[in-house]
Amino acid sequence: MAEHVCPWWVGYLLASPLRRMIQNPDRILQPYVQAGMRVLDVGSAMGFFTLPLARLVGEQGRVVAVDLQEKMIRSLRRRAIKAGLEARIETRVCTSASLGVDDLNGSIDFALAFAVLHEMPDIRSALIGITRTLRPGAHLLIAEPAGHVSHDDFGRTLEIASACGLEPAGSPTIRRSHSTVLRKPIP
Repeated sequence: MAEHVCPWWVGYLLASPLRRMIQNPDRILQPYVQAGMRVLDVGSAMGFFTLPLARLVGEQGRVVAVDLQEKMIRSLRRRAIKAGLEARIETRVCTSASLGVDDLNGSIDFALAFAVLHEMPDIRSALIGITRTLRPGAHLLIAEPAGHVSHDDFGRTLEIASACGLEPAGSPTIRRSHSTVLRKPIP
């Protein structure tokens, strides 16, 4: 899979309210996220999923939003303040070599990697980092855009996830996406 980072200005299109008609964050996330959870949003961009995640985790929960682009994170922070959700969201700028989440090992209840893994130079490294953050029994929802990622490439991503120790836990239907839910086993 090729590394291609989405230009920062496309974030405005990705955060568009019109997108909700095709990919409704609440419908996608509600089966997996509950009040009080600690959630990791990898490739958060301007917060299309981050803000709904913050609402779902409630006042006692926390969302850690990670993105490669400072401009995306700045916009996410502005949107979180406007929505009154800034206290529930921690933002981080990562690098192409590291998600910068090693301090979260074993503390995440749910992770989301929506339309981002195909942009990473080393999917295996990213999935190892995400898997380490998960508590035993926690879930990771991966969705990749069908227009950018072939069925075979998505299958290879799932093979990598399996090699990282994640097991299949469901196949949600998300329009225009290849998607799966994986679970970190309980020892």
